[in-house]
Amino acid sequence: MQSVLIRAEDKNVWERRAPLVPEDVQELKSRTGAEMFVQRSEKRFFKEAAYEQAGASVCDDMEPGDLILGIKEIPREKLLQGRTYCFFSHTIKGQAANMSLLRQIMEDGSTLIDYERIVDEKNRRLVYFGRYAGDAGALDILSLMGRRWEQQGLRTPFAQCRPAVEYSSVQEAREHLQEVGREIREKGLPGELGPLVIAVLGYGNVSSGAQQIFDCLPVQRIDPRELQRLAESKQLDPQGIYLSIFQEQDLVKPKQGDFLLQDYYEHPERYESCFQEFLPHINILVNAVYWESRYPRFVTWEDLERLFKSEAAPKLSGIADISCDVGGAIECNVKTTDTGQPSYVVQPLTREVHDGYAGEGIVVLAVDNLPAEVPNDSSRFFSEQLKGFLPSLLEADFAGSLEDSGLCSELQRAVIVYKGKLTPDYQYLENFLDPKRV
Repeated sequence: MQSVLIRAEDKNVWERRAPLVPEDVQELKSRTGAEMFVQRSEKRFFKEAAYEQAGASVCDDMEPGDLILGIKEIPREKLLQGRTYCFFSHTIKGQAANMSLLRQIMEDGSTLIDYERIVDEKNRRLVYFGRYAGDAGALDILSLMGRRWEQQGLRTPFAQCRPAVEYSSVQEAREHLQEVGREIREKGLPGELGPLVIAVLGYGNVSSGAQQIFDCLPVQRIDPRELQRLAESKQLDPQGIYLSIFQEQDLVKPKQGDFLLQDYYEHPERYESCFQEFLPHINILVNAVYWESRYPRFVTWEDLERLFKSEAAPKLSGIADISCDVGGAIECNVKTTDTGQPSYVVQPLTREVHDGYAGEGIVVLAVDNLPAEVPNDSSRFFSEQLKGFLPSLLEADFAGSLEDSGLCSELQRAVIVYKGKLTPDYQYLENFLDPKRV
């Protein structure tokens, strides 16, 4: 392949990320000699002038690119024949919405490499947006709750919090949140909210991002198993903020026998959720756990209904479902949102839903591309990982089989379609490609 093109993202007006930043374009061009192109975009955080200074040419469409790099799905009608694409295709679970896209790539004789499947021999992802969904999700839920509580007549320093998209960088956001934290430390919080408990489900990269935001506040860490006992014994600071990180053994329990982590992953049908016992003690719930339908849900509609029937004014006010599986681990996540309208309120007793953050019920944040809200930081992080794999891709010979192409093993694992045909690891997708379904 002789040329690399960075496409203009067009999934929504909020997508401002780029797969390669200008500095890495310059490095890749110098290292490989490949022609570099960047498609015009009025939204992209990094301006075309910066790419031109890095040695790239600006173009109006994707035609100049042999290797086309994007972030989100490419509209089917914009696909070109015989190209190599790298983007998050959201096809590996047989997602119905993207099966027509997959079919078109196959019909065009093109090759599709999905960032999500660039993994090592232990199936650990190597190209991803890291903690930035967690950063943005934590900032957004604090901003939403600050406005919600103010609307309810509760004055808190959280009203000063801004959504992630309004900060130029995560560092700027953290510095501002530290100022908010100092005010909380000096003045405390309204008694109606205290003790304020933030629960984060999961302990991976996304959770780490959320935690680094919450740690800007005067939080005290508390083990999940201590929440109920300390609440009952009145040992919690009534004006304090408590942060509790939940692991698998805090979320589910075996139907019989003892909890074994590997057994849970291999046989989730042997387990059931136990998280409902913690719900009465939590103000803000942040879900950062990868979930599939074979696993138990952590929060069901029935759990929330019981909570709202048993308490006149439940503590649980907001849920940030950063993992954002509609109807998934957090069942009341009934739809995805975007940065322009990031939340809706659910009423557990009636299951009614309305957009915004006001009204009775629980605020649900369900933005499905949170890293786009911090495009500077997240793009730089992503580009740093991706650039190391691109020389192998540019030097590969696709004239023969994938196995003989010279493509590195990490990228070979990520090839869903090779020259129009599903690769062996992804043959199962044929089951989802019935023309009647696409």
